[in-house]
Amino acid sequence: MLKNNPVMKKLVETGEERVGKLAQQLLSNEKFVAAVQTLVSRSLAAKGTLDAALRTALSAMNLPSTADLEQLRSKVDDLERLLSSVESKVDTLVSSASSKKKG
Repeated sequence: MLKNNPVMKKLVETGEERVGKLAQQLLSNEKFVAAVQTLVSRSLAAKGTLDAALRTALSAMNLPSTADLEQLRSKVDDLERLLSSVESKVDTLVSSASSKKKG
């Protein structure tokens, strides 16, 4: 109902136009872009510090970190592949041994 209202359409178009102009102005402002870059850089640095502190705390409590769990998952996957390969080879040996006994 409101979508078909010409006044609402005009308000939305005007709002979109103004937001677009504001975004353009902000992105063309070197100080704003530099401030955003600094903010992102500091946020990433803070995240790195927090991650390191969490790993240390988890280690102190003898709990695994996400990286530890991923490393363990990778090792389990490797073991599953190896076991599957060994199982396949054993099946091949068993079937060849049973066919030799028949012959």
